Amino acid sequence: MPPGQCSSEGWTLLAPRGIISRVAMCVGKCSRIVGPCLLVLGMLSLAANILLLFPGGTSKYLVEGHISKQAKAMPGVWGGGITVLLAATHITAVGWRCAGCSDCGTRRNAFISAVLSKLALLGAAACFVLSGVGLTDGPLCFYNASEHGHGHGILWDYPFLDTSGKEPDTRAQNYLYDHRTWSTCLEPEGIVAWNVVLFSLLLLVSATEMVLASLQILNGCLGCLCGFCEGK
Repeated sequence: MPPGQCSSEGWTLLAPRGIISRVAMCVGKCSRIVGPCLLVLGMLSLAANILLLFPGGTSKYLVEGHISKQAKAMPGVWGGGITVLLAATHITAVGWRCAGCSDCGTRRNAFISAVLSKLALLGAAACFVLSGVGLTDGPLCFYNASEHGHGHGILWDYPFLDTSGKEPDTRAQNYLYDHRTWSTCLEPEGIVAWNVVLFSLLLLVSATEMVLASLQILNGCLGCLCGFCEGK
């Protein structure tokens, strides 16, 4: 066979290796993008949920216990925050550690990243559900119940929730679109806008986290088969 030419058998062996190398490079690059993105989103989730505990930036209502159930459940802390940050830290560290194709136990680390990403997906999903409930139920606030047919006098309750049936009433379905109803809450000041903005942010963040975590699960599975970078 003339020099510089390869046999058909050689091409048969080289082609799969070339494909695997290209896939492995894509897996490593994906980890170096997904990891930092999840880090940012996890921090945003933590910040948003912590702010929900301090309406108007004061600790008065937290100390008095006048915080909504969904905010006190802190889904943005343990769901969209801690579980996502654990996965993001590992994904980012492994992705950049393997950037130079060093011996970093890629397949083992890829498996761990896939497992952590599954936990992150579950945490983000829980955050998404609880944030949606918090947005639908509306805030816990001080309001005049007698004016809205929910009782007598001024009290702390959920004015946009039918407390007898535990289901949103007609006003609850409309309060998100009718800003005039936001004046129903007398205290904390601006609590409806505070609640809507932060729970909406948690919904958006957790939805994005679910997409990225799902992508990293697939990425981790490919990493288990191909490694992270060319030259492994």
